[in-house]
Amino acid sequence: MAEQASDKNGSRLTERGRATQERILRAAADMMYVKGVGATTLDDVRAASGTSKSQLYRHYPDKDALVRDVVALQAAELLERQHQLLRRLNSLRGLERWRDAVVEHNALRNGAYGCPLGSLASELADQDEEARKAIARYFGTWEGLLEAGLTRMKDSVVLRADADAGELATGLMAALQGGYLLAQTARNIQPMRIALDMAIGHIKTYAVPAEDGNPPAGDTGGR
Repeated sequence: MAEQASDKNGSRLTERGRATQERILRAAADMMYVKGVGATTLDDVRAASGTSKSQLYRHYPDKDALVRDVVALQAAELLERQHQLLRRLNSLRGLERWRDAVVEHNALRNGAYGCPLGSLASELADQDEEARKAIARYFGTWEGLLEAGLTRMKDSVVLRADADAGELATGLMAALQGGYLLAQTARNIQPMRIALDMAIGHIKTYAVPAEDGNPPAGDTGGR
């Protein structure tokens, strides 16, 4: 990552070295997202990043080391986007806006490449235990952002007290990841929207009924 002060051999990096490492990592992340981890070779990354073999192997002596940094990079960028979308979530309308944002972002490529984190999980879960555990932690963080928003909805009396925020967040995440996969195979984001609409529809069954025609608490604020 760009913030690292040393390469994989423990040598301290210069400013130029950090820039080279970041260029290698970014090229690898882009290629692995489009082509997949298995189909991306170190030679591919070297050519795409415009680096020599000695430069590449100084920063990444093997593919496993590079893949783990790609996982960390993709997760950091994805979770930052999700944090911005979910940090003030406290209403059903906000949940619908989050749905619209993730569907529209995936529509930029017509759903072709799927979830950056989910795509890595499908390839690495049975091949790299360290990467699998890292991805599981990142998914846990993502799910935690959803759970926190649903908990705020309970606290704001948008959802009933008997709503289990953790279970609802798990269901929503499952619908999201399944939607990513269906959109990827169909090259059509409509299945993703349908899956999320059904999950959100279930969450709405826990909504506190509006009184006297007023919207439920929380529908006027948050994301």
